[in-house]
Amino acid sequence: MKNLFIAIAFIVAITGYINANNRAKQKPNIIIIHTDEHNLRTLGCYRSTMDEEQAYMWGKNTIVETPYIDKLASEGVLCKNWYATSPVCTPSRASMISGMYPIATGSHRNDLPLKDELITFAQVLKDNGYATSYVGKWHLDGEAKPGFAPERQFGFSDNRYMFNRGHWKALAEDEEGLRVDQTINKKGIAVFNVDEVNEESFTTDFLVDRSLEIIKRDKEQPFALMLSIPDPHGPNLVRAPYDTMYDHLHFEEPRTMHPDLEVSPGWLNVKGKKNRALSLKQAQMADYFGMVKCIDDNVGRILSLLEDEGLSENTIVVFTSDHGDLMGEHGKHNKGLPYEMSARVPFLLKYPGQVKAGKKIQKAYTMADFTPTILGLMCIDHSACRFHGEDLSQDFTNNSELVNDDRIVYITNAFGRWVAAVNKRYKLVLSPVDKPWLFDLEKDPDELVNCYGQPEYKEVGERLMKELYKQMKAFDEPLLKEGTISK
Repeated sequence: MKNLFIAIAFIVAITGYINANNRAKQKPNIIIIHTDEHNLRTLGCYRSTMDEEQAYMWGKNTIVETPYIDKLASEGVLCKNWYATSPVCTPSRASMISGMYPIATGSHRNDLPLKDELITFAQVLKDNGYATSYVGKWHLDGEAKPGFAPERQFGFSDNRYMFNRGHWKALAEDEEGLRVDQTINKKGIAVFNVDEVNEESFTTDFLVDRSLEIIKRDKEQPFALMLSIPDPHGPNLVRAPYDTMYDHLHFEEPRTMHPDLEVSPGWLNVKGKKNRALSLKQAQMADYFGMVKCIDDNVGRILSLLEDEGLSENTIVVFTSDHGDLMGEHGKHNKGLPYEMSARVPFLLKYPGQVKAGKKIQKAYTMADFTPTILGLMCIDHSACRFHGEDLSQDFTNNSELVNDDRIVYITNAFGRWVAAVNKRYKLVLSPVDKPWLFDLEKDPDELVNCYGQPEYKEVGERLMKELYKQMKAFDEPLLKEGTISK
């Protein structure tokens, strides 16, 4: 009997070794869930990294719960300081898929098409035997709107459900392909009727349904799927029951909503009367929360399918966005500024067995780091590729529960109003329209106080300034070439 137990234990050990070895040899799948104009404070996992005053910007308990997105953080890694290379749609997306800074992609402003010769992570994966698919908003093929299934695919073999531009709230598919399922009025605006939109036609649900079909189709081979959800970008409209789910909340004005224009940066660019009139529209804020909740529930559907199909252990799941939304802070809605809730984006990554669960990375990254880092994480040879970003995959795979260093990254503005250098604590902003601004994000998370020129910040300011000029030169920053900024 003893020998029998020994034999069984030996067989179990050998089987486990073989299975582990097979998993190591198996190429990982990747699913990238990408939202649009997503404020970090709407995600529980990011609120948990903030003190109470920062976490509850619109009032105590004025929050949306996001359990499925939070699950990615608890079972994977949360990057606290991940920045858009330029916080508007097109340049951020261009950097993400290419590893290059916006000016090198051809898409440094919205609606400018990618250069034909640009190599994306999808092309590299396709060349390495992956089935590659893109579902959702693209915004990298010029002015076409909607621009379904663009002819130039940039490595995404299946782009049937890709559309170039627009924040359509309802989609449909028939024998002729994809179409907008909304009435277009005389002004060319898509009319939204909540009574006519359901869980099959609402864009977030529609795109996730197609993504689930693609996962099932490609599950027997290595696959890469990028799902680009055009919410919670405006217009702030969402289907039932999400349209009334947060109507009971009262959204307070952010502390910084009416900045003192006498002491605000010139690049903030707000007008006195216009700024005083700025308000939080309760219904729009509630619908923004509803869009986030709908996204979270659909993330849950994706994670559930991966479990059901036995794909969870060998699939990298990324959750991120192209830029943030100020939602009233600093007298602004939307994006385009170097402030945290405009330029900083969520970045969560789950990779069982390779990335420690619950890991936190404080180190600063930009979207230019995405492609080289993700290829490195997938063990794909990219030595022949040219990137501006770095392969920092070892930050994800090392055994540290906390990665924390002073790396400085450079971010830029699509319209030449500012450039900035950022690390885990400080942010230096240069602009043709103002003096340098230095923020201490630890002591002043509201970004109200200019520390530049203060004796105790002299070394920090000089270090960020030196590195900013170094990177601007390396990455052909237009403002530097024009000579319109100075130290």
